[in-house]
Amino acid sequence: MTDLTQSPSPVRVATSWLKTPWALIVALLAGVALLDPGNFRSVVEFAVAALAHTGRYILFAVLLLSYLKATGAEVMVARAFEGREVRMIFLAALFGGLAPFCSCEVIPFIAGLLALGAPLSAVMAFWLSSPLIDPPTLLITAGALGWPFAIGKDVAVVALGLFGGFAIKGLMAGGAFSSPLRKQEKKSCCGCGTPKLDDKPVWAFWQAPERRVKFREEFVTNGVFLLKWLALAYVLEALLVHYVPADLIANLVGGEGVVPIAIAALVGMPAYLNSYVAPPLLAGLMDQGMSAGAAMSFMVAGAVSSVPAMAAVWSLVKPQVFAVYLGLGVTGAIAAGIVFQMI
Repeated sequence: MTDLTQSPSPVRVATSWLKTPWALIVALLAGVALLDPGNFRSVVEFAVAALAHTGRYILFAVLLLSYLKATGAEVMVARAFEGREVRMIFLAALFGGLAPFCSCEVIPFIAGLLALGAPLSAVMAFWLSSPLIDPPTLLITAGALGWPFAIGKDVAVVALGLFGGFAIKGLMAGGAFSSPLRKQEKKSCCGCGTPKLDDKPVWAFWQAPERRVKFREEFVTNGVFLLKWLALAYVLEALLVHYVPADLIANLVGGEGVVPIAIAALVGMPAYLNSYVAPPLLAGLMDQGMSAGAAMSFMVAGAVSSVPAMAAVWSLVKPQVFAVYLGLGVTGAIAAGIVFQMI
């Protein structure tokens, strides 16, 4: 007898597709075609041109990320959590942005480190820096906003990690967070599996058939992932440029001073925009009058409060530690925006 449960129904497939960025792109463009047909071609051309401009960065980013995953280079990040606590904080803040983990892999990776006795201060430094930057995000940010902004964000990432790590170290020295962890179930949140911390990278991955397969799988998976989110981002940017008055943006987050930067951080915290969607949208906002400091503050705050980042922290630590994580994130975002604006 045939097991019909193995094949998803057409209704389920259609429902799943409606939840994807592709469906939202079609809906947005269809809305423009129906409500403002005169601007439809202009909106599409803007989005396609912007996506094509970023295409070379996407290709290089996907190749780099696939190489890192195929070689197993993520195990090198575990070495940041060995030795003296101060050294761990510095290395965790630095390597947090280089770890090629998906949002699911971060959870078992950190859980394993905490189980091995890694201090919460170093883990917090990693947590704050990890969602902010990785190789694809760096290249996409450079393509959309330029290398000065991308490099400035990198510096902000390391600074935020250090700020959070040493803040937790100071709080724990005063007696806080004596028992910061939740009780954990020994399972991964997805099919990614738990990174093996005792492996060594295999740089010549093409010599191993299973690693060549891993490279191809990662190339396709990450390529499709980046393409769909960036396509959505550039459609949203096109709509922003065409339909949102520049004066509105300039009045809200334009100009000098701390207020626009703080507003951008507070708006960025609840606005879930992953690090691949945010740069194109911020490019549009800056064209409309958003200040560079406010853009930096918005991007940092939004990354810290993204759903995968918050899920990783919430799933492992108690609510008071989670609250400190968010507080450090928004404070660091405002500080990063102020410094970037001054420079």
